Amino acid sequence: MSNPDSFIDEVSEEVRRDRLFGYLRRYGWIGLVIVLLIVGGAAAWEWRRSQIEAQAQARGDALRAALAEPDAAARVAALEPVAQAEPGAPVAALALAAEQQAAGESAAAVATLDALAGHGETPEIYRDIAALKSLLIDSERTAEDRLMALEALASPGAPLRMLALEQIALVRLEQGDTEAAIEQLRAIVEDAEATGDLRDRATSLMVALGVTPETAARPVAPSE
Repeated sequence: MSNPDSFIDEVSEEVRRDRLFGYLRRYGWIGLVIVLLIVGGAAAWEWRRSQIEAQAQARGDALRAALAEPDAAARVAALEPVAQAEPGAPVAALALAAEQQAAGESAAAVATLDALAGHGETPEIYRDIAALKSLLIDSERTAEDRLMALEALASPGAPLRMLALEQIALVRLEQGDTEAAIEQLRAIVEDAEATGDLRDRATSLMVALGVTPETAARPVAPSE
């Protein structure tokens, strides 16, 4: 009985082997395609990452070289192609605006900052920094225009909310509305998000406006 059983096992094994080879011949290309896709995807990812790193390195080198120029006008000329090479590049654009302002080109600095602030793909923190700096150096905007823009920057959760609130108080003073400015400064002093330096500035300005340190904080209403 052993010989027939052994023969049957060998035949069964041969049939299974033939079926396996048949499946490989019929469907083996699918596995090969999957392997090629995995290997090709990994290679493409590595290539893309190396390209991004090379571009970042090139931008960094160009930025350092531009900032090493001896005067503001030369730095502006060197920074312009760096900032324009990639629209919305925040660091280069902010550096360019600073150098444009240092070179006396305030209108150009405002245009650079406004372009960055309006670039939707730029992270919010950089857009808000650009918007706030633009407001601070743009002498053509009216107090009302600045207040409207500052209130947007001072919305809850905005990255530069506290600094925008401080600027709102200063604009109120510029308008001659001392009472509103003091209320704004008092709100800053009482705000948990305010830094120590910001509280100190707000308190000092309130004192300069005639509010004593004892009354700088909002008085607590007596309980009934």
